[in-house]
Amino acid sequence: MVLLLLLLPLVASIICLATPNYGKKIALGASLFNLLLTAIISYQFIPDASSQFGINYWWIQRLGISFHLGVDGISLVLLWLTNGLMPLIVLADNNTIVERKSLFYSMMLLMQAALVGVFTSLDGFLFYLFWELALIPIYIICLLWGGENRIKITLKFFIYTLAGSLVMLIGLIYLYLQTPGTHSFDIQVLYNTALSLQQESYLFWAFFIAFAIKMPIFPLHTWQPDTYTTAPTQGTMLLSGIMLKMGIYGVIRWLLPIFPHALIEYQYLVILLCVIGVVYASCIAIVQKDFKRMIAYSSIAHVGLIGAGILSLSLQGLQGSMIQMISHGVNVVGLFFIADILHHRIKSNQMDSMGGIRAVAPKFATYFIIILLGSVAMPLTNGFVGEFLLINGLFQFNSTLAAVAGLTVILGAVYMLVAYQKICLGATNSTTATFADTSSKDAIILIPIVVLVFTLGLLPNLILNLSEAAINNL
Repeated sequence: MVLLLLLLPLVASIICLATPNYGKKIALGASLFNLLLTAIISYQFIPDASSQFGINYWWIQRLGISFHLGVDGISLVLLWLTNGLMPLIVLADNNTIVERKSLFYSMMLLMQAALVGVFTSLDGFLFYLFWELALIPIYIICLLWGGENRIKITLKFFIYTLAGSLVMLIGLIYLYLQTPGTHSFDIQVLYNTALSLQQESYLFWAFFIAFAIKMPIFPLHTWQPDTYTTAPTQGTMLLSGIMLKMGIYGVIRWLLPIFPHALIEYQYLVILLCVIGVVYASCIAIVQKDFKRMIAYSSIAHVGLIGAGILSLSLQGLQGSMIQMISHGVNVVGLFFIADILHHRIKSNQMDSMGGIRAVAPKFATYFIIILLGSVAMPLTNGFVGEFLLINGLFQFNSTLAAVAGLTVILGAVYMLVAYQKICLGATNSTTATFADTSSKDAIILIPIVVLVFTLGLLPNLILNLSEAAINNL
């Protein structure tokens, strides 16, 4: 079934290119089928620390490279994130993609296959292969369907991520050469490879830089706001909702178990960078006039808190990262879809040109405020559980850093509620007086997101129970 999860979107991606008139339908069908497979895997999954549903075949035996896939509780959470959000992202087009639609949906499916590969790979070389593969389709999506200055902005994004990946590749090859006996890329062999503190330190930074760029963590974040703003909405959803979790997953799956001594050595520094990013991005979000750009900076703040919680090396921080990855993905996809609706109907992202939408579109305003409250961690919503656990875990490491990182709750409420005030409250103007309320097509996307905001807030153990044993083992 894990192999099917990988192959189905890959095959569907090829079929999309061969059938130009049915690209969206094929992409939707494949993503829904992958969601069904994820549900079946979850039903059969035994919530322990073992890797299940695995396949392991030699690929390049002479070099110790195997085609090794498997699912544990950590992987399963990320599979739910990927395959749960993909159908919503496929539907969220608002008819903005009018040219080369088959290529567009083919690239989305190729990216889904690469993401599944990243989250299930148990071989270092295979992980790197899928890591790089995920960059190609999103690069094409941003380059061909992006907005103004897309070539310059997408090139910057490509150079950033490729540079980080090349540094990681050098580190991975060096690590492979340190494995005992006949060298191997197998994850368990890499886990058990003895390294000196100096070796760990060099390798730690090689891997951390690659993961920090993808997340992104301050000061390696400068590609993100421009890319999120310029990319087509579905591309932005892929980047923010799912792709940045590749970096978080890499920290959990590869960084923590392989370089524990180096992490202890540099723990305070890397957590400090995460916390600086939380406050820095939140403050910049407050002064934004462009709603889509504001969401981009808010994402940096949320991811900074997730990174700090993970690197605190506490059970609460790691478990908090699991549910917050899901919650952030749900919320940010919802917010970017709200932004797309606004842009589609008002032809602008500038919040100062809006106002009074609640009076003419009450259902839209209701969906908007619920997703917004999830994003600012209102109790009983999905964002609260994750942020509480993350700050709790960080507090166990350093109470001062936890207090500073906790400002994300206050600052997040400031920029999100001010944005809602500017967009939905007050009097209507010539731009918003004819704003249409939520259509049935919009509701198909917004209702599941609203349901998830409350479901994960009220029943967080749906996620926490899946990952608990694997996190304890880690």
